[in-house]
Amino acid sequence: MGDDRTAGLGTADARHAGRLRRFVADHGGAGEAVVEPIGRVGVRIVVIASDGAYCDAMAASVEAAAAVCERAGVGVADGWTRELTASVAPSPADRRRMAGTGR
Repeated sequence: MGDDRTAGLGTADARHAGRLRRFVADHGGAGEAVVEPIGRVGVRIVVIASDGAYCDAMAASVEAAAAVCERAGVGVADGWTRELTASVAPSPADRRRMAGTGR
């Protein structure tokens, strides 16, 4: 890997870091992440950009998730605060997916 921002990360984690970095750049240039352990499958990283758009990625551990966020240039929040939750702006497509319609 020639990119210093992803040095030391595994292939999947480096790919996630790059994707999250591009996502934040495309949505206002700033973002904040919430790291959520979800059992044996790993840790979910939810990134909320400054414009309210959000995306997620998976990591194997909390430490790996923190490294992904650091390399992506995204700060990690101390959980879902009222302000952070209120900043999420689901798109119409997100709302359809969450409703389970698949349309």
